Amino acid sequence: MLSQSLYLTHVASNLFILVVLAVSLANAASLRRSDPPTSPASKVNSLFARQCGTADIWPKGAGKPLIPQTPTAELREMLSRINPKDVNSTISKLVSFGTRHTLSSQTDPVRGIGAARDWLAAEMRRIAAGAVRGTNVTVSVPSYIQQPVNRVPTPTNVSDVVATIHGASDANRVYVVTGHYDSRVTDILNFTDDAPGADDDGSGVAVVLELLRIMVTRPAPPATIILAAVAGEEQGLLGSDFLAQTLFDQGADVQGMFTNDIVGSSKGDDGIVDPFSIRLFAQGMPTSESASRTATRESIGGENDSPARELARFVHEVATNSATGMNVRVIYRLDRYLRGGDHEPFLDRGYPAARFTEPHEDFAHQHQDVRVDPATGKQFGDLIEFCDFDFIARVAKVNGAAIWSLAQAPGTPKNVTIDASVLTNNSTLSWALGSDVGLARYEVLWRPTDVPFWTNVIPVGLVNEVTVNVSKDNVAFGVRAVGKNGYRSPATFPFPA
Repeated sequence: MLSQSLYLTHVASNLFILVVLAVSLANAASLRRSDPPTSPASKVNSLFARQCGTADIWPKGAGKPLIPQTPTAELREMLSRINPKDVNSTISKLVSFGTRHTLSSQTDPVRGIGAARDWLAAEMRRIAAGAVRGTNVTVSVPSYIQQPVNRVPTPTNVSDVVATIHGASDANRVYVVTGHYDSRVTDILNFTDDAPGADDDGSGVAVVLELLRIMVTRPAPPATIILAAVAGEEQGLLGSDFLAQTLFDQGADVQGMFTNDIVGSSKGDDGIVDPFSIRLFAQGMPTSESASRTATRESIGGENDSPARELARFVHEVATNSATGMNVRVIYRLDRYLRGGDHEPFLDRGYPAARFTEPHEDFAHQHQDVRVDPATGKQFGDLIEFCDFDFIARVAKVNGAAIWSLAQAPGTPKNVTIDASVLTNNSTLSWALGSDVGLARYEVLWRPTDVPFWTNVIPVGLVNEVTVNVSKDNVAFGVRAVGKNGYRSPATFPFPA
């Protein structure tokens, strides 16, 4: 009986304690509800609520996972018409000129760079003549005399062959694709021996002609597309420099440029075959930026968000898919070691530009005299037999998906800034509202700083400023434009206002 009484007393005591705790918690909750919305410190310092408000500590709303842009039915149909047989025909014709060295004959009708130039101009004009009504396509052969410099011992004519699909509503916004039609052998000044240049760079010129062939059959996109075969690459990027300077002098708004250089083979000299990927080299810190701009970029961690790398991210998004059959391997580097390319003159003038090159190179088939090694029996020389025409056709599809998507989308946002004037876990971005005819809205993109591609998207509407609940301290931001047709622009990385 005594033990039962003690047990009941113990239970009652515990119940009493629980009741007291419940009342205490209720009183505490009531006190919290009656607290003023701001602390005394916020009344003293008007910035406190903006800088250290409790609502900013764990912000909500990170948008949604970014889903890559998918090719439209129109784009898929266009890309399906790129033909490996036409690629073969183009490269075979270029090889037939014997040598296309920049210092070779300008007047011989069958051999030398002049014959190649004239054939390219005639072929581009033939294709342009079949353009659909309303699509304005022009072909020109801009030239200049290069005075003696390294690799050019005498005054030499340098001619580019340029096809322009003029934009329907935003013609000054320009996108450029090039390949170089000159060739070389081991001695950079040897302009007499055969220099087939099948891979370097007949393959890139074939890409240019394929794009022209399929694109002139469609109504012109809003922006202008320039498809060019440039000369003088092997002598110092001469033709590309001339083209870039011409566009710069004209005030053209070049928002993207791609050079296709050595895109002809999927097999490297180590025997590795990779027929379904293409490298895209993209510069990091822009060479055209001022010292102060570079210092700011470094201070905010924008080294990996140059315009060239935003362009490369765009290409990866729109061209790694079943319509191209390819994986775009973005390489965070200006170019390969000891090499250079025709994207560099565009970068030097502040234009976003990148280089396509095959995944594994065989250096016995580049910059080599045509010969067979007597000891090993190995064939040297840039011969057409080492080209993979199906691979080149897929590279052309990658270029087509990229350049068509760019020209159909609104322009890349400009003057994008981020507010860094106060401490906050939110982020306020602003930009110049575009005037594109088909502009529908904007999106804010973000990704963790250690991730190469955009991961999340926040639709924000047709505005030029927005505050998002994601901390700028933890992620990289970008802003892109969206057209009424669904095409999206590359993103622009924001700098502090």
